[in-house]
Amino acid sequence: KKKFKGDTSPCSPSRVLRLRQIPSDVTEAEVISLGLPFGKVTNVLIVKRKSQAFLEMASEEAAISMVNYYTSTTPYLRSQPVHIQYSIHRELKTDNLPNQARVQAALEALNAKQSESLAVTSSSAPEGGLLPGQGSVLRIIVENLFYPVTLEVLYQIFSEFGSVLKIITFTKYNQFQVLLQYADPRNAYYAKMALDGKSIYAACCTLRIDFSKLTNLNVKYNNDKSRDFTRFDLPSGEGQPPLEPCVATVFGTQNVVFPSYAGVTGFAPVMSFAQGAGLPVPAVPGPLVSLTVTTSSTSGQITVPGVTGVPGNSVLLVSNLNPEAITPHGLFILFGVYGDVHRVKIMFKKKESALVQMADATQAQLAISHLNGQRLYGRVLRATLSKYQTVQLPREGQENEGLTKDYSNSPLHRFKNSGSKNLQNVFPPSATLHLSNIPPSVSVDDLKNLFASTGSVVKAFRFFQKDCKMALIQLGSVEEAVHALIELHNHDLGENHHLRVSFSKSTI
Repeated sequence: KKKFKGDTSPCSPSRVLRLRQIPSDVTEAEVISLGLPFGKVTNVLIVKRKSQAFLEMASEEAAISMVNYYTSTTPYLRSQPVHIQYSIHRELKTDNLPNQARVQAALEALNAKQSESLAVTSSSAPEGGLLPGQGSVLRIIVENLFYPVTLEVLYQIFSEFGSVLKIITFTKYNQFQVLLQYADPRNAYYAKMALDGKSIYAACCTLRIDFSKLTNLNVKYNNDKSRDFTRFDLPSGEGQPPLEPCVATVFGTQNVVFPSYAGVTGFAPVMSFAQGAGLPVPAVPGPLVSLTVTTSSTSGQITVPGVTGVPGNSVLLVSNLNPEAITPHGLFILFGVYGDVHRVKIMFKKKESALVQMADATQAQLAISHLNGQRLYGRVLRATLSKYQTVQLPREGQENEGLTKDYSNSPLHRFKNSGSKNLQNVFPPSATLHLSNIPPSVSVDDLKNLFASTGSVVKAFRFFQKDCKMALIQLGSVEEAVHALIELHNHDLGENHHLRVSFSKSTI
């Protein structure tokens, strides 16, 4: 049996892929299903003692597509994130292994299932040529509608699987229903496989999905009930606010995909896009596109397509704070990672709670999605939308103790400049921090000591090869990294250089 080298990370593509940190009880079928959307899988090998697996694709092109896609979207097996890279092996030689019969059976069953589901038969269906009943239009019923599900929310969720052309929402038989049309029937198939039976929020807003008999949706109005993303000249209908021009512009941008949808009004969705029920089918758009956040050319604010221009609250209620440690400045720096914070108010009589006013509703949703449930100073932070529309500043002489601060003109706003690179680098809190604006005189030890002084354990550090003004530093935990970011973002390193700190998606 061949020995597999430890952590060699080859740069050259291979049709054999190495999956690391897989769950101990994972099956061959589950590993195979990660590769299926990209092409035929020809072999698989699980090495349980090393918590890794090897997946052989039929072609190098399929393997490249798979690696490219999972670079920006973390794949999951049994709710556990796994890492995928090219193997140093060009093919898998597993002929003599006793489990090969089981592997071949799983391969044949899954490859056959995929071929059947995506079979194109010129004789059966005139529209698109797919099997009867599997077109590009889905009918969705949302059961147990405890929170409102907007057209924008639906667009975000279903765009994870490919280009959504049209959406119509309506209520029939006291049920909230949706008709949704994709550009490609394969996108509809993957969306149905991955999302049917899933809940948008914990224990409510459950999706029941089947294929509609309709082959094309006729949308008459672009408003909050229906939308045709291929036409921006449609009227809004009586009593409906027209779409703002910037919404039309963003929706008109081809291949724009959202950051992974993470819930509205502060309720973290339980949906995991990278796994389905039983045999997981990854959430793979037909044309594999990169995840990007675009910016509004006028304001420079974060623009999530489909949410911009929709009226919403930009004030957050942040609760379960540690009153001994939290300050308005600390909340300003932390929430400022996800948008421009205008005002912060720690409640005078209840210092465990605070109001944070963001620049707009989209940034407020982004902050909720990334910070709700994070640990901060020993407590689990809760973030949701507030009932208040604005944070009032105290009147002169009013008892306040500096608990309310106005940051609307702060030079530390990360997103005020249109086209800022910060917009492409918004990631959830992680133990690895990205550092930038480092002067040449500051050494590795200087930075390690600086972060150790905040109580952090420095596990790893490296400068960027091409640019020694930037570095990655890995701390002992996500919570340590959150504390260090609050303390050290904008820290004066001398030579007129202030340290820039943000969360990284990379590990060292």
